[in-house]
Amino acid sequence: MVFESNLLCTIIGFIHLINNQLYKSKYLTIFKRLGSHSVLALIALIVIGGATRVMEAGLACPDWPLCYGSFLPFNHMNLRVFLEWFHRLDAFLVGILILFKFALSIIWKNEIPNWLPKTYSFLLFLVIVQGSFGALTVINLLNSYTVTGHLLIAFLLLITTISINQNLENDDIEEPLIWWRLLLFVPLLLTLIQSFIGVRLSSTWSAHICLSFNKQCLILNTHKLFAFPIAFSILLIIATAIYKRSLLNENCKYLTALIILLFSQIVLGVLSLKTNLNEPIFIIGHQLNASLFIAILTTLIFRNPFTKKVLNHPLNSQMVGINS
Repeated sequence: MVFESNLLCTIIGFIHLINNQLYKSKYLTIFKRLGSHSVLALIALIVIGGATRVMEAGLACPDWPLCYGSFLPFNHMNLRVFLEWFHRLDAFLVGILILFKFALSIIWKNEIPNWLPKTYSFLLFLVIVQGSFGALTVINLLNSYTVTGHLLIAFLLLITTISINQNLENDDIEEPLIWWRLLLFVPLLLTLIQSFIGVRLSSTWSAHICLSFNKQCLILNTHKLFAFPIAFSILLIIATAIYKRSLLNENCKYLTALIILLFSQIVLGVLSLKTNLNEPIFIIGHQLNASLFIAILTTLIFRNPFTKKVLNHPLNSQMVGINS
């Protein structure tokens, strides 16, 4: 009788656990899908922001948050106004999406990991700061430091969003490869610095002054020199992955994308300089590549397919209890 009672309790607990895991799986799937949309929207936001800067459309809408006092300025619409207006629209949609995810994390807080609502609250804080920098960009008439800060927050949003997505995907990772993450962090940090130098380069007109008058070339030369340590660090990562065959097998598509982006980024940089920065398509492509570069490096840092939990997982514990 005791045996039957214990078996019944175990079965009821197992069924309850399965239902709980199914609910968690459903909720986490929703967050994963919303997270994927957030990553695409953030990359688009960064690229459109770069296009707005390249096309000198940052002040095409003289007021903020509206444009010429309206949500959709039909009477003033041209390419520059459209770029600035669309950049703000994308930023607004990203903010709404993150606010929506934060609200869901509060509503479902008992069904999701404890760290998720806290991380979404940090994302929401970054959105508020990003909006403030957007306003200051217009108010301060495209001040270089404000524009640079605006890009910094955008990259922090992208990195944080990807880290959330990867942590949701790899919820069963027991022990990360710290040395691998540190190795990947080096080119990520260098790429961020390179991007900030690039923003300073364009927002202060240093590149045009250097190319036209051979003056104020320090920022441009620094930007070009940073390409060498980035390339070296990426090649070191590829070599390490080849040596550690399992890393190459698990991350092949990401590492291949890194190599392609590295060489295309160098080509786009050279073409931008050869055309004296007069071809926006090269500069915008350069910005897109940098965003994808940061996205893939961040994915690799937080994506760790090794050391899976086996017997420590709650479902497995219940199975062991039943089998015994």
